[in-house]
Amino acid sequence: MISPRTLPEIAMPEHPPSAILYLATGCPHCPVVLQGLSDLVKQGKLGTLEVVNIQARPDLAQQAGIRSVPWFTIGPFELEGLHSPAELKEWVALAHRPDAVSEYLARRLREGQLAKAEAYLRRHPEAMPALLDLLEKEEAELPERLGVNALMEALEGSPRLASLLDRLIALSNSPDARIRGDATWFLALTHDARARPAIEARLQDDNPDVREVAEDALERLQRPPAGS
Repeated sequence: MISPRTLPEIAMPEHPPSAILYLATGCPHCPVVLQGLSDLVKQGKLGTLEVVNIQARPDLAQQAGIRSVPWFTIGPFELEGLHSPAELKEWVALAHRPDAVSEYLARRLREGQLAKAEAYLRRHPEAMPALLDLLEKEEAELPERLGVNALMEALEGSPRLASLLDRLIALSNSPDARIRGDATWFLALTHDARARPAIEARLQDDNPDVREVAEDALERLQRPPAGS
């Protein structure tokens, strides 16, 4: 049964990713994407391709929350709009990488698509660890770093963010002061009492910026999340 809101496993080289395409009769870009995905199936780059005409099956479109077409998945990725054959091939290749989801989120953030990245994480809480992969990424671009911070703020006090508690505690001890500071702040955003010892430990950090973050983090930890 078609269920694009369940995050597929990362494809392995011996197991090509699958794709699901939502289209509509009269959609100008849908035939291009359909042809591109079909060719990838013929080439063995995609394992399966499921196609849904949202006019024939509006119930499936509503269930999946599809508002525009073409909308499609390739492995763990959710994509929309016109994509060239070369772009589709690139996404298929990316689906094989162990950092597939973090790179997907990074691209969303670099393109200024913060809302889409947040929506993806809300639909797929199992993708949350990919945010911390971006936090640890040494060569991360400024839009990625700012985006990670914005996403963490947007998810403040949520079970999704709380699920990262143990790893955030570990990252608060990173040799990199930037990572220590960010992790300490994100611990505060969990509003989980178990984060307090790790935050308090940063009050004695060698880096003055980290110490300042820890002071602010303790105050934020005790403040009820917005909207609570």
